Amino acid sequence: MVENNKTTQFDFGLDNVNEVKEIIRSVMSALNEKGYNPVSQLIGYILSGDPTYITSHNNARSIIMQVERDELLEEILKDYISELNQ
Repeated sequence: MVENNKTTQFDFGLDNVNEVKEIIRSVMSALNEKGYNPVSQLIGYILSGDPTYITSHNNARSIIMQVERDELLEEILKDYISELNQ
C-alpha cells in the first residue's frame, strides 16, 4: 500500500481575472434586473452546468458561458477569502 502525504495543488493559471470579474458583475446585474436571486442562480449554474439557471436578459447566459465554471468558482472564492483576511 502506497501512502501519499503530499497535497495536490490545483492551478488554473488565470490570466483573465478582470474579465471573469466583469462577467460575474454583468450576469449578477442581469439576474437582479429580472428579479432573481443572483447567489442562488449562480450556485445552480456552477453546480449543475445548466445554463438555464442564468437569464438570457442582456445576453447574460451567453456571457457566462464564455468562462469555465471552475474559473467562476475560483474568482468568487478568492474574493471571499480576501474579504475574510481584511
